[in-house]
Amino acid sequence: MLTIYRRHRKDCEHRAAGRKYRRCRCPIWADGFLNGLELRESLDLRDWEKAQERIREWEAKGAPVAPEPDRITIETATLEFLQDAEARNLREPSLYKYRLLFRSLKQFAEQSGFRFLDQMDLAAARKFRAEWPDANLSALKKLERLRAFFRFAQESGWMQDNPAKKLKNPKVTNSPTLPFSQQQMIQILAACESYPDNYGKLGQANAKRLRAFVLVLRYAGLRIRDTVTLGCDRLAGNKLFLYTAKTGVPVWCPVPDFVVAALESCPKSTANYFFWTGESEPKSAVGDWQRSLRKLFTLAGIPDGHAHRFRDTFAIELLLAGVPLERVAVLLGHQSVKVTERHYAPWVRARQEQLEADVKRTWSQDAVALRETKGTPEVHGKVEAVN
Repeated sequence: MLTIYRRHRKDCEHRAAGRKYRRCRCPIWADGFLNGLELRESLDLRDWEKAQERIREWEAKGAPVAPEPDRITIETATLEFLQDAEARNLREPSLYKYRLLFRSLKQFAEQSGFRFLDQMDLAAARKFRAEWPDANLSALKKLERLRAFFRFAQESGWMQDNPAKKLKNPKVTNSPTLPFSQQQMIQILAACESYPDNYGKLGQANAKRLRAFVLVLRYAGLRIRDTVTLGCDRLAGNKLFLYTAKTGVPVWCPVPDFVVAALESCPKSTANYFFWTGESEPKSAVGDWQRSLRKLFTLAGIPDGHAHRFRDTFAIELLLAGVPLERVAVLLGHQSVKVTERHYAPWVRARQEQLEADVKRTWSQDAVALRETKGTPEVHGKVEAVN
């Protein structure tokens, strides 16, 4: 025997009344046994009378209702996508973000009474997006991941359309890239010296390790995760191996001698890694180092400091020194120079202004420019005053 009930949404004002309350418009589910088999699934209905009619039809047939063969559940679709993403060798941080997205999608589907993927139409996609706490660039990236998932489902023949493709991008207000000034870098490195005050001998070792960590972030431009998992074998002389380009060519970054000395003198976590044991999850290790950096920035008196600002400082110093944007993109490991331009365009203009100022300074030492400026042009080898 099957029983129907309302599965109340989170925002339903009658949720506290439980499944017996039926005068709201929440999704209707069926629960019980049919022909000796347990059944619990959404009826995709909100009308109570229609739900009762469907249950009577099912019980009259005397057999459980199986899903239509051409319909796929949301849970199966997300698992298929993750398996494909792993086969494409997506990095673990990307996979983790997809898992978070699918976790919230599953929760939304359960609240809305959805089981099959094709129930996620444009209206449902808009409602799902409206529940996101994300804003700005985070919301845009999350929407891109949702579009990628539905595009995969469409290409697999599970959906006729990609509902997320019709969702408009959120308004993104780009925060200005804020590198550390030279004075701030001096403050940060000085704070490393006072870091062990509360930790004794263990703190002294941590302080040396933290100082080396900061110098690698600043002078190699690595992301914090890549710095945490930096292997000892990636240091060759005064060069750090960054990554292997798509062409198969390795990309190396020279670092100052004092950075090499800091790495060689700091107590290593293991024989294979400078800052990581290699046993814990990288995400967990990154969290530990982020907490250490927050303490360091507090000691240095920089309340808005964070790890990525070291990478920004690395990139901007290169641009201001006249290094072409294309080469900076290679050192940062960006797949396209457009990514570098989007993040550092204001500093490219600053570099241009610097170049223009340098050119204008040469005019003060140019005899022709001085004569033209004073209005005394030279004619046939003689200087004639201009009336």
